[in-house]
Amino acid sequence: MQRQFMQTLVEIIDQIKKEQTIHREQLQALLETTDEQAVSYLRDTARKVADDIYGKQVFIRGLIEFTNYCKNDCIYCGIRRSNPNAQRYRLTEEEILSCCANGYELGFRTFVLQGGEDPYFTDERICNIVAKIKQDYPDCAVTLSIGEKDKASYQAFYDAGADRYLLRHETADEAHYQSLHPAEMSFRHRIQCLYDLKEIGYQVGSGFMVGSPYQTPQNLVSDLRFLQKLQPDMIGIGPYITHEHTPFNNMASGTLEQTLRLLSILRLLFPYALLPSTTALGTIHPNGRELGLQAGGNVVMPNLSPVGVRKKYELYANKICTGEEAAQCRGCLEARVKTAGYNIVTDRGDVRRTLDKSEGEKL
Repeated sequence: MQRQFMQTLVEIIDQIKKEQTIHREQLQALLETTDEQAVSYLRDTARKVADDIYGKQVFIRGLIEFTNYCKNDCIYCGIRRSNPNAQRYRLTEEEILSCCANGYELGFRTFVLQGGEDPYFTDERICNIVAKIKQDYPDCAVTLSIGEKDKASYQAFYDAGADRYLLRHETADEAHYQSLHPAEMSFRHRIQCLYDLKEIGYQVGSGFMVGSPYQTPQNLVSDLRFLQKLQPDMIGIGPYITHEHTPFNNMASGTLEQTLRLLSILRLLFPYALLPSTTALGTIHPNGRELGLQAGGNVVMPNLSPVGVRKKYELYANKICTGEEAAQCRGCLEARVKTAGYNIVTDRGDVRRTLDKSEGEKL
């Protein structure tokens, strides 16, 4: 009976790989199985798909968390505006550029500017920062991850030189979205933002939390269906991790196992995608990021932010790598990547939507 069940799961995995789609019953079976042989087959199949396109390459992005002020009050987030325990900070333009200079010397060719939705950083300020980075480092990509804006703002950032934009949709189910966000935040606006970004021409990243409060298997199917429609260049998922200073402080966190399985499923559904092995994975397990790479991931994002502010950018509890200098962080991560059987590369790391490793279309 066990052998027959395993064969059924193997058939499901092969079908997902071939058809690049998944049904609710198939997803549930893969998330709930205790069959280690089937789980290993899922992981190995996903890794083979990634290797066919990207080889053993893992791309690094230099993360600069430049403000933890946020006008929003997302119920799950540690930097929500109503958290009185958050130690707020903003980096100056000079500090941001210094982070880039340090990162460039260390081999980074993508800089990710991430922050809360901070009204201080007007469109003009963001455009000035982006333009200066592109002027100083024309061979680098600039990624923004600064939340929901109107289309005109996104266009201005793009015109200033921004190449990519990361905006997780968080959940593709409107009722679930409303359970995670205050009433003034709009699910439909967030989804529209992603389509606006694509229309402008950004390389777009989206994604969702795994194991967030009230999440159901059907919610996850909705997430995958939405991503199939959006066809983003990058998909970032990570386990939901509870923060003590939020209304969800008694909620269970997401699990390593479920996140890894979903990462492998995403690789089968989106063979070309850039899939980060996130810091959150490393937070819930000492080898979480290595396991994420082995499950199909191909991006890691070491922190270039000044050490003095890293602990303050606490979206979730117990975040790792807050005390190391950038060079230490990069060196440690490179060693971990090699341990997992892969090699860090220092180019821009654009998405490839063909199987030709040397001439793959770079968006």
